[in-house]
Amino acid sequence: MKTIKGPGLFLAQFAGDEAPFDTWDGITKWAADCGYKGVQVPSWDARFIDLAKAAESKDYCDEFKGQAAANGVVVTELSTHLQGQLVAVNPAYDTAFDGFAAPSVQGDPQARQAWAVDQVKMALSASKHLGLTEMATFSGALAWPYVYPWPQRPAGLVEAAFDELAKRWRPILDHADECGVDVCYEIHPGEDLHDGVTFEMFLERLNGHSRCNMLYDPSHYVLQCLDYLDNIDIYKDRIKMFHVKDAEFNPTGRQGVYGGYQSWVDRAGRFRSLGDGQVDFAAIFSKMAANDFDGWAVVEWECCLKHPEDGAREGAQFVKDHIIRVTERAFDDFAGGDVDDATNRRMLGI
Repeated sequence: MKTIKGPGLFLAQFAGDEAPFDTWDGITKWAADCGYKGVQVPSWDARFIDLAKAAESKDYCDEFKGQAAANGVVVTELSTHLQGQLVAVNPAYDTAFDGFAAPSVQGDPQARQAWAVDQVKMALSASKHLGLTEMATFSGALAWPYVYPWPQRPAGLVEAAFDELAKRWRPILDHADECGVDVCYEIHPGEDLHDGVTFEMFLERLNGHSRCNMLYDPSHYVLQCLDYLDNIDIYKDRIKMFHVKDAEFNPTGRQGVYGGYQSWVDRAGRFRSLGDGQVDFAAIFSKMAANDFDGWAVVEWECCLKHPEDGAREGAQFVKDHIIRVTERAFDDFAGGDVDDATNRRMLGI
């Protein structure tokens, strides 16, 4: 068995325009001070990383890693959530997602998609230069507006959407293979890959591509009323990344999964700081240890109530307390004895 690495922290929710959250040097020092050993980097944030340079220059990546190490943390993975989202955008969301893209391609869906594909490929090249073996992303969505439709979907609509989604991602996954990096899709509402069934539909169209993998985040399964523990056992061979995020689901006679268009505070399903929600992390960490997951346990802080800096500091300790240092020997070894084939045969009466 293997021991999970951690705690790590996803920096996207903490980036800001004030120190220490506005520079790579500042935020890595802060993360280390909070108790983190690693940081997951939002590749779109130019305050932290020059993605084009990282894709081109290993020397730049060595300096980037070196500054983090000097401040007490390592780089766990790069994230391309925003760029991955733009690989596939249903026209209904063109305006909403346009802000994720560079100004030069906003308002031009085809140019925006090409830019997004290039961005994800650059992040994969940068991951290789950084010595990383996983990258986080979103799949994007073409079919999501029709997830619970009225009137009913026309025959073949979903199949066409997933055919196209796989077509767009295959060249990226092939580049990932060249870089030796697994693409880990965060299974997430709003994405076409939002549960196990949709992941399998995508994977089938990719002929089981070895670089197509999962980022496991139980909070998104709680809010879907999906069995997040069974999910680990089903997809243990594809789960390559882990976001440690808590959530709670408290349905009432007035609202349930869909939330009634309410703010996060007033929804039945809410993201919470670690330990404040309903996720059984003791069971999750046990399953991860039993399944030999040796990646990083990365805190993704999202909470509608608690201050982010409090959530970050508490989260580091929470993960430390839950990581299982796996045993190197069986607990009943003391009762064992030397055996050989002859002894075994005598014990069986053969």
